[in-house]
Amino acid sequence: MSEVFVAILMGSDSDLPQMQPAIDTLAKFAIRTEVKVSSAHRTPQATHDYVTGADQRGCGVFIAAAGMAAHLAGAVAANTTKPVIGVPINASLQGMDALLSTVQMPGGIPVATVAIGKAGAKNAAYLAAQILATADADLAARVKAERAECAKAVEAKDAALQAQLAK
Repeated sequence: MSEVFVAILMGSDSDLPQMQPAIDTLAKFAIRTEVKVSSAHRTPQATHDYVTGADQRGCGVFIAAAGMAAHLAGAVAANTTKPVIGVPINASLQGMDALLSTVQMPGGIPVATVAIGKAGAKNAAYLAAQILATADADLAARVKAERAECAKAVEAKDAALQAQLAK
């Protein structure tokens, strides 16, 4: 088996601006990714073939992003037992249609669903990193260090605010 990776599938190339934070976050953790446009509705066989092939090639986590009917994450989950994280994309109805389509999965076919859009994409990457870190001590240390850096940044912002308010 090759090096573990995270597969990011998007329903359309127009989803890339909202998914770029996932790609960037995974790169920050030095996690290999494959990024692909695939549609649950327009290319169902290609989606199936990619998911089953990626599963065999060492994919550890799938991230699936789609808007509107947003069935991509469910189609991916139906074809793997690896963790699937769904990112609802704001393509219509402020992304609420995609959120509901992604989160409402039948029992036994789970999809972890994150927030709509860029924040969700970033959290999908963090969640994927945490999932992979359960079997990779070096990655776990990088995730923990990132959390500590984020905490320090918040503390620095608070210190700056307190100094500003004290004037």
